Amino acid sequence: MPALIPTSYYGTITWLGRVADRDAALQSVALTEVMARFSGPEGEAHGGLTRPSCSRVTGQYKKNTEIRNVRQFSVLGAEDLAAIAAAMGLEALDPALVGASMVIAGIPDFSHIPPSSRLQAEGGATLVVDMENRPCTLPARPIENAHPGFGKTFKPAAAGRRGITAWVEAEGMLRVGARVRLHVPDQPVWAHLGAARKG
Repeated sequence: MPALIPTSYYGTITWLGRVADRDAALQSVALTEVMARFSGPEGEAHGGLTRPSCSRVTGQYKKNTEIRNVRQFSVLGAEDLAAIAAAMGLEALDPALVGASMVIAGIPDFSHIPPSSRLQAEGGATLVVDMENRPCTLPARPIENAHPGFGKTFKPAAAGRRGITAWVEAEGMLRVGARVRLHVPDQPVWAHLGAARKG
């Protein structure tokens, strides 16, 4: 019996990008297509099968411990991105300024789709959702350069809307305009989740 349920929720890839050198700049460059390899998007600074641990996993690892890279892609929902821009007081926010890999329109409450869900594009390229992405201060500088006075407003505006991190389960080409189907695990929510989060 399949453990992943193909849903009736489809989205459309409206934007693709790549960060070529994260040390030089967080800002990504817009592309019309991206080859998704097992190591992540080709040419992406956040790619690789492994990565050094960061602040998101300090409860599990010392900083710079080599771990599996489940943050190959940073994917945002178009609706969440529009809501972030509105909360910041901007008409629109270029996804390149926040270092996005992909923007998908049409899947509701995108930032909270269940971990381990699959986003399967036409042609077969499939991403596994790791978890909700968390806003940080790194986009503040490129946003400030493009929209003076607005850089510091991103982090609070993006809370709960920053999209998800994901990694490649099946290789393939991703293209702007391609449809993406959401597949979700059939596992129910763990009954002890609330208690576990309280520590």
